[in-house]
Amino acid sequence: MADDEKLIKAPPSLTMHAQFIKDLSFENPRASEIFTKQTSQPDVEVSVNVGANALDNEKYEIILNLNAKAKVETEPLFLVELSYGGVVSVSNISGKEKNAFIMIEGPRLLFPFARATIANVTREGGFLPLNIQPIDFVAVFKTNIEAKQNEAKQSQASQSETNPSEISNN
Repeated sequence: MADDEKLIKAPPSLTMHAQFIKDLSFENPRASEIFTKQTSQPDVEVSVNVGANALDNEKYEIILNLNAKAKVETEPLFLVELSYGGVVSVSNISGKEKNAFIMIEGPRLLFPFARATIANVTREGGFLPLNIQPIDFVAVFKTNIEAKQNEAKQSQASQSETNPSEISNN
């Protein structure tokens, strides 16, 4: 056996160096009314977005954005917006796979803490804790990639439609 075959490749790993609340907002616009009137079950809309920035020394900042809006009919109950961040580093992974690994595994590790923050804030706001269902970060990553590809296609199409000789200065 060659020496290369004896080496066992270590699996990719992500190390969380820090996690933090970058931004948190809770709005309860009808606070006094809500607690004095009977209301039906609210409709809750949750949106998720993930972003990452390269930092120094092979470290990356990951930001998990969670927004939740609750309404009864057309009346807003509450709005909570959370940007929960982490500083991570990765090892044993090629540059080609690094982006996907960071954008999937980083938010997966941050999510339980962000979820608990949302639940605590809504409870402290006078509502039942909002327990956000688990999120498939592979699907979020794929959706973000598709959106970027569609933007690029639209940008290229609009540039090819605009011919500089057709632009007038009226």
